[in-house]
Amino acid sequence: MAVDLLLGLQWGDEGKGKIVDVLTSNYKIIARFQGGPNAGHTLVFNGMKHVLHTIPSGIFHEEAMNLVGNGVVIDPVIFKKELDKLSEQNIDYKSRLLISRKAHLILPTHRLLDAASETSKGKAKIGSTLKGIGPTYMDKTGRNGIRVGDLELQDWKEKYRALAKKHIAMIDFYNVKIDYNLEELETEFFEAIKVLKSIKFIDSEEYIYQSQKKGQSILAEGAQGSLLDIDFGTYPFVTSSNTTAAGACTGLGVAPSSIGDVFGIFKAYTTRVGSGPFPTELFDEDGAKIAKVGHEFGATTGRPRRCGWLDLVALKYACRVNGVTQLMMMKGDVLSGFKTIKVCTAYNYKGETITHLPYNIEEHNVKPIYTEFKGWKEDLTEMENASQIPQELNDYIDFLEKELEIPIKIVSVGPDRKQTIFR
Repeated sequence: MAVDLLLGLQWGDEGKGKIVDVLTSNYKIIARFQGGPNAGHTLVFNGMKHVLHTIPSGIFHEEAMNLVGNGVVIDPVIFKKELDKLSEQNIDYKSRLLISRKAHLILPTHRLLDAASETSKGKAKIGSTLKGIGPTYMDKTGRNGIRVGDLELQDWKEKYRALAKKHIAMIDFYNVKIDYNLEELETEFFEAIKVLKSIKFIDSEEYIYQSQKKGQSILAEGAQGSLLDIDFGTYPFVTSSNTTAAGACTGLGVAPSSIGDVFGIFKAYTTRVGSGPFPTELFDEDGAKIAKVGHEFGATTGRPRRCGWLDLVALKYACRVNGVTQLMMMKGDVLSGFKTIKVCTAYNYKGETITHLPYNIEEHNVKPIYTEFKGWKEDLTEMENASQIPQELNDYIDFLEKELEIPIKIVSVGPDRKQTIFR
């Protein structure tokens, strides 16, 4: 049985959580394969808003099993808070949540290291969410990390103490002012570990393999976006994991030959949180309007998102790197009321017109070349089927499909799971 993937194709915040929620009824297992609690998946249904950071977005469906894969890094404190909120809603998470023993743990000192490193950069900050993600992945690749499976060993705290001691020395090396009370942080951490251990730990690659043999349907859920990939993103303004399709193979132990459909999620425009190049960023009234109407604030950090027109050059790149088979366009409703809508179809790169994503897309190298479209006035939020889509929006979608050579199967016209148009 093939494993289908659901990925973000921009700089994250595309609306992956909503689509996972919409698609979950088609799958037995929802598996998160990379990233940490710097991701925030927002789901809206039954008049309520739900925000998840580590737990897969299928947790609200009784029939779905949710797996936190080996490629994920877990902050027990944040994880406990997520579980507490699920308990408040009477969600029986223990019966539908599994954690890979090979997933790595974010320690309190990882977060402190993150803050010290970012502070030391001054104006050259990369825009870290300060969740300890980068330092945790550094320990993973440096073969120093603590994994979920270590919690089943009697001496795991000794390993913790040794690593925390090393981190404190590294923080001192940065020679910056970081206020913290490690004793308080550790008390909260160890309490959260007790809750984490109440969830079933498994050898996830074996679980996935056996589930495939049984013919069970599996959806791998990505976090962040393709342009934040550690290898193929806008480095160094990226996350610390592989957010592209290849990351699902290493993050779950799935063979490349087992990958089925690759669902790519993108907004009808583009947003970015934090630092880094953004060729189509808007600094005018149009950008402010997109931000206001789209409620463009980070689900995890609350930081305002930078907004701009759709960058088709970057989107084509992401589709190719991931092998996308189907597209889902989010927030089409946000563009209602614009007289003119623009799409970046090429770059002026150092005086040359190009249509591929170059090594460096910093502002001094790249200027966007736009194609303009007539906008639509209709309020899309009450639409129930594709026949109600305004002609101008259909023209916009048809153009994107032609350029990307991939069908756009879903158009989202609002945050609620019901505000989803299938084409």
